[in-house]
Amino acid sequence: MINHKLGVYALLLEINAWSGPLLFENGSDALLLWYLGVHASASLLLGFFAWTLLPAHSAKPRIPSILLFAGFSYAIPVAGFAGVLLAAITLRFYRRPASLEQFDSVQLPEFDPHQREPGAFRQAGLRSVLGNTQVPMSSRLGAMVALQYVPGRVSSPLLRDVLTDPSEDIRLLAYGMLDNQEKRINRAIDEELKVFNTESPDNMPPSPEKIAAAHRLSDLYWELVYQELALGDLRKYAIDESMRYCQLVLAQQPDNAPLNLRRGRLLHEAGDLAGADAAYRRALALGLPATRVLPYQAELSFAQGDYREARRLMQELAHWSALPRLRPIIDYWTAA
Repeated sequence: MINHKLGVYALLLEINAWSGPLLFENGSDALLLWYLGVHASASLLLGFFAWTLLPAHSAKPRIPSILLFAGFSYAIPVAGFAGVLLAAITLRFYRRPASLEQFDSVQLPEFDPHQREPGAFRQAGLRSVLGNTQVPMSSRLGAMVALQYVPGRVSSPLLRDVLTDPSEDIRLLAYGMLDNQEKRINRAIDEELKVFNTESPDNMPPSPEKIAAAHRLSDLYWELVYQELALGDLRKYAIDESMRYCQLVLAQQPDNAPLNLRRGRLLHEAGDLAGADAAYRRALALGLPATRVLPYQAELSFAQGDYREARRLMQELAHWSALPRLRPIIDYWTAA
């Protein structure tokens, strides 16, 4: 409850505090004591008055609030008195704007299975959709388009499977997508061959640029093999070319662990199992992570008929938790 009398008394006392020069001789101690005493009383009354102006949620704690107002008024003559009044009035009539909700709740839209992004198909379901001629043509074409978002190692075999599809549209689309993948890699090979052939002559040590070009050529020819874009004699040619450029780089960088792994995979594909095993061991010895080499060593042991060693390697892989794609195979071998 506002006590207006407190405010009036505080104002009169503050005025009386400044009337001292009329009562006392200028510069006297009595004048100073008069001022300090009356000003302190006015500040204390003002503190009580300002506290009554405060809204309920701001009026606690009571005594510290009163002392704060009184101390501010006492420490700063005139301006402090006016500032306390202004602050108390502002706090009383100020209203915080209604806060807006940070999040709104909206109704979920109705799910429409026909409105899907092109890449909405899961890789696991693409084969069943593409291989089932009873699936509507629009869904099969959508699955074909979704293959452009799938790695080439996965998409190429799927595309080759539908080259014999009864639907001419599916066959043509599959052939065009395979052809585009192969042409993209072949164009990159042509560009790198230009760089490789314009560098240092054959009778001179290869320059760093020529080594880098050879490295990229080995990668590109390997992509033709890895993505199964090269078949038959073309596949053998791609393996030989990738090996040739890989050996050229390894002659200058024998401690290149990833290239030793590449050499092992190429020898593995070419049927040289003993050479592949030596290359895999070399890659491990050079510090390549075991998770990148052990699957190929296990595959090699299986191809050699050494199933006990294949199982041991798969059990060793079981200790690594970051191999989700290999987990079903690891579970099979470790449970056998």
